[in-house]
Amino acid sequence: MTNNLKKNVTEPNTSKPMTRKEAKIEREVKEEVNMKWWSNLRLFPIGMRILVVLILLVIAAVSGAMIGYSVIGEGDALDTLKVSTWRHIFDIMNGVVDK
Repeated sequence: MTNNLKKNVTEPNTSKPMTRKEAKIEREVKEEVNMKWWSNLRLFPIGMRILVVLILLVIAAVSGAMIGYSVIGEGDALDTLKVSTWRHIFDIMNGVVDK
């Protein structure tokens, strides 16, 4: 039973004592190997990450406009998808008055 537990534990090299410098070099090599493994593992490439963030940004902006227009402005939520609504909003922002 103890043999099964010791398989995962590395046993120290008892033939020659390790200096601090050797131990540091060995640690750095192990960390470098671990970092190389981690850096090679990418679930989403950077281009895919940027695309996902942009899509989420558009979804958040559209849903926020729909909620704001329907709750605060007391209009229909689907009116935010119409071009005429946005034209009217930008006319108000730019100071153009309808006659």
